[in-house]
Amino acid sequence: MTISSFHFKFIFLMLIFGCFHFTALGQTNKQKNFSYSYQLDLTKSNNDKVAVELLFKDLTSLNISDKALSTIKKDSISFFMPKIVPGTYSIYDFGRFLSDFKVLDKEGKEIKFSHPNKNEWRFPAANVYKITYLVDDTFDSPSKNKVFEPGGTDIEDDVFIINTHGFFGYLEDAKRQPFEINIIKPKNFYGSTPLVATKSDDKKDTYLVSDYHLLADSPMLYCVPDTVSFDVGGAEILVSVFHKKGTVKAKEVAKEVKKSLEAQKNYLGGTLPIKKYAFLIYIFDGFSNSGSYGALEHSYSSLYFLPNFGATRLANTVVEIAAHEFFHILTPLSIHSEEIHYFDFINPKMSKHLWLYEGVTEYFANHVLLQQDLISLEEFLDKMRGKVGESKSYSDVPFTEMSLGCLDKYADEYGNVYEKGALIGWMLDIRLRELSDGKYGLMNLMQDLSKKYGVEKPFKDDNLFDVIAEMTYPEIRTFFADYVEGSKELPYTDYLKMVGINTTGDGTEEVFNFGNIGLAVDPETKEVSVFSLKDANKFGKMFEEGDVILKINKQKVDAANFLDLISEASYKEDEEMEIVVNRKIKKRRRTKIKKRTLKSKPIFVEQEQDFGFEEVEGKTQRQTKLLKAWKSWKTE
Repeated sequence: MTISSFHFKFIFLMLIFGCFHFTALGQTNKQKNFSYSYQLDLTKSNNDKVAVELLFKDLTSLNISDKALSTIKKDSISFFMPKIVPGTYSIYDFGRFLSDFKVLDKEGKEIKFSHPNKNEWRFPAANVYKITYLVDDTFDSPSKNKVFEPGGTDIEDDVFIINTHGFFGYLEDAKRQPFEINIIKPKNFYGSTPLVATKSDDKKDTYLVSDYHLLADSPMLYCVPDTVSFDVGGAEILVSVFHKKGTVKAKEVAKEVKKSLEAQKNYLGGTLPIKKYAFLIYIFDGFSNSGSYGALEHSYSSLYFLPNFGATRLANTVVEIAAHEFFHILTPLSIHSEEIHYFDFINPKMSKHLWLYEGVTEYFANHVLLQQDLISLEEFLDKMRGKVGESKSYSDVPFTEMSLGCLDKYADEYGNVYEKGALIGWMLDIRLRELSDGKYGLMNLMQDLSKKYGVEKPFKDDNLFDVIAEMTYPEIRTFFADYVEGSKELPYTDYLKMVGINTTGDGTEEVFNFGNIGLAVDPETKEVSVFSLKDANKFGKMFEEGDVILKINKQKVDAANFLDLISEASYKEDEEMEIVVNRKIKKRRRTKIKKRTLKSKPIFVEQEQDFGFEEVEGKTQRQTKLLKAWKSWKTE
């Protein structure tokens, strides 16, 4: 999954976080013996809260595991909300958004329960008939622990973002049991989701899912529909867009998404290994509660939370992110470890193979553009040059060690999965081509691993490198030992020379970052203000902390248009920018607000690009052969 983030320093870096798909089980639409029945009534939301009702049979007679049944008969049982969910790599404690929690018997009498931590409620099981509670949304939460919106929830009159892990929980030791979900919806609302409803009418949708893993893997977007469906490679593709102002339309986004998926279909051999995939897209104006935007991927869908860039730029942004998200249908959907397959929502154990789940996925997202002639080799090499430069900002901790500690010890290193992780995939692809004389590459390996394992068969985390070496070449085991388990620098010069590409010297580029100041937005007035000058450059030092920015080059400023007003199209490098601010002036014991006009030429900061790549003009016959094989990935 991809999460993109811009921070209020407005250095506009796209930080992409990843995804752990748990096992992607198919829906059990024919399964009637469900263990739980949830009801969510969207017609009765109040003050950004909505009631959830969980009905179940006599718990001692449920079709659940012997372990769970033994627990129920002897003692009490716990209801859990996730502490963490796949794809976020952050502890969000979704239980903190529940209130008015009640456990009831058939007569409606309340059963006492304990609440040992934020995500657990424990109660006697014998006479339980129903659990009810209220869910508050995360989009407007004042909590300091902000939930990244693509993994959060929104409860409004005109839209509901239902990341199911934020609304529905599970009983202990019973995550693998089937659920029935009933959504009572407002008039004219439509539920966009990768799930297929077993029943649907104007008032209610009913879904039956095989277990909690699939439920938590299936987000929903309920609103008045703006949707487009089309077929690509045998898969039904749904594009659903919500924009409060209605200026961004699904058909505009779907047109570009379809082009991207056609390229990915060709890259994957002409068909897609799924039946349905949903793109759920929420467009906002202004700034987000978390200060970020981006997407979270799931096995059969991805949920996007993006600012209103305008239809054209927005469509391109969705396509750029979707190129990565959609390739997760390979890994970890079809290739994943036991840690992913049996994901623990309370105390997760991480896998050591982020280089595979996110790194290889990010590499494919870029390589498909080259293979399908959507970008030139020069453009591809420029993208990889940027990744080399970004990877230098992280430590040289071995990638497997970083993966295991990505939730805590190495949380700050996680972004490198999209930089060095992609570069590991690139070098591995070239090494496989070199060893096979061009006949076998990384995509071939991924397809073979998918056949060996697949959706329902996880691999053992400690064995994967040995398995890959047995399937390919002994030299590949050395590659993993040196560059993934070890911290040796990737062999760009030697490997790229095999395909007729030379490495070049260091380079830099100049960027404008609005003085490198810290900015904040008032959620009510939408005013943009300066809150930190800690890292300000000369341009930024003309401000004072607390300044409220009113105008930029005579254009009024608010949260919705600030980004556009500081984009390159809105100023000239050699001309002064004029910025009007409201500034607090303290005189004696009184504070007055005065307008101040500030002027300064934009200051551009050099950003290092540590590596460069260029194609060799006089390539040997072997270099030409391997370059062609690598660019196309096809077996000759």
